[in-house]
Amino acid sequence: MSHLMQNYGRLPVSFSSGSGAIVRDSDGKEYLDALCGLAVTGLGHDHEGVTAALTRQARSLLHSSNLYEVPDQSRLAERLCAMSGMDRVFFGNSGAEANEAAIKIARLWGNRQDTPRGTIIVMEGSFHGRTMATLTATGSRKAQAGFEPLLKGFVRAPYNDVEAIEQIARNNSDVIAVLLEPIQGEGGIVVPGDGYLQALRRICDEQQWLLMLDEVQTGNGRTGAFFAYQHADILPDVVTTAKGLGNGVPIGACLAKGVAAEVLTPGTHGSTFGGNPLVCAAANAVVDALEDGTLMARAKQLGDRIANGLGERLRGDNRVREIRGKGLMIGIELTGPCGELVTQGLDRGILLNVTQDNVVRLLPPLIITDEQADAICDHVAALIEGK
Repeated sequence: MSHLMQNYGRLPVSFSSGSGAIVRDSDGKEYLDALCGLAVTGLGHDHEGVTAALTRQARSLLHSSNLYEVPDQSRLAERLCAMSGMDRVFFGNSGAEANEAAIKIARLWGNRQDTPRGTIIVMEGSFHGRTMATLTATGSRKAQAGFEPLLKGFVRAPYNDVEAIEQIARNNSDVIAVLLEPIQGEGGIVVPGDGYLQALRRICDEQQWLLMLDEVQTGNGRTGAFFAYQHADILPDVVTTAKGLGNGVPIGACLAKGVAAEVLTPGTHGSTFGGNPLVCAAANAVVDALEDGTLMARAKQLGDRIANGLGERLRGDNRVREIRGKGLMIGIELTGPCGELVTQGLDRGILLNVTQDNVVRLLPPLIITDEQADAICDHVAALIEGK
């Protein structure tokens, strides 16, 4: 009998080591990691810079309360703001916590207005976390089922539908913010149309709403830019990230600019472990690896290589509805459920994921070689073809 709570449907494998894009199970079998622990280990396993930073920090100071100055935290905040165009950062431990902070910023700012407002527009098909607020914001009834009553103060709109947002603006005077993913991850790697984020920026400016982007999965170079919104040449008021920021060490960040950056004051929000010396050492090492842009440009090239390779290999296959994505965030939508491909992938020696029942999700590390990118194409195409 396992003494773990049974909230995960675990696969019958455990891993003991990894290097680069390869992980090894307890029997020594090797697997090509095309999942990155769900977009976490973007620099691969046993990355030299991250490992060295963690080792140095572990030998000096693991933790210091946020009651005191944390120099590496201040340095990380400065660097993230420089790369994002934001002004200030709050550090937590996860993407859900970062999104929770964003929701609290919006509510606090809205309720301080002359005419208090508190409603946040969120999207169908979204995923923002599993705390009560982020679960309410998430657009999945399956994830929400059984946890009612959910929180008030959210209104939902179809993703990639500007007219729906404009209609809400005409009919709901209580709105204070819009929260969305620039590319939906759990929702099936859904990429919005050109101009969508720019239109939302315009509407938020006209309505004096905050534009808040959840880049927990899309951030840290995955799409070919440090943040996916940078492809659209806009700036949000709030952006959240986590996952790849620590390359496996738990850290989340909520970044804000302008009025949103000034909302949190002493006592309004906090985190015991958020931004402690150990996690900031790891995150600074990640930024070291990304800041010159080489790996981000490489992510775009590799993503195109994989998507184009799959397109050529699977052309004419009537089981494939669409191949989509940006950079190393790729989804292959099939015409029917395909969950069995995950375990079949284990047999072949590749780690992948299926979301929304029929979308094969690929999130490989940014450091894969051309040969490994081609191997991902070969494995995934063979799995879909049933070979």
